Amino acid sequence: MARFDANSTLKRLQNRYRLVVMNDDTYEEVVTFKLSRLSVYTLLCTIFVLLTGLTVALIVFTPLKLYIPGYGDVNNTKDLRELKIRTDSLEQQVRYKDQYLESIRNVLQGNTTVKLDTTTLKIPKPEKIND
Repeated sequence: MARFDANSTLKRLQNRYRLVVMNDDTYEEVVTFKLSRLSVYTLLCTIFVLLTGLTVALIVFTPLKLYIPGYGDVNNTKDLRELKIRTDSLEQQVRYKDQYLESIRNVLQGNTTVKLDTTTLKIPKPEKIND
């Protein structure tokens, strides 16, 4: 198993390389960059942190945050709950009225069927008090 040598790793990161951009037709050097692995790594990390920061800032400080599921204005959430409760109670009232009107319609048309109560109640007889 190879041993890890911190000095050789650091030297590899600091080795200088040259990146040359050339014109393909004339072989003229257009741009030359002197780079190391460490500088490329640092540049990529900086770009990543900046892009992440800009994205977070864009979401936090603009109305885009309202499009994130579960993230909304507290007042809007409270209002939506209140409206849902009110809608449910109104739907129940409409059902009760429909049942009432259907019962009245049946009575007026003579379509009523009387359901007799066939349960017997055992009511105790009141005791007489003799004076």
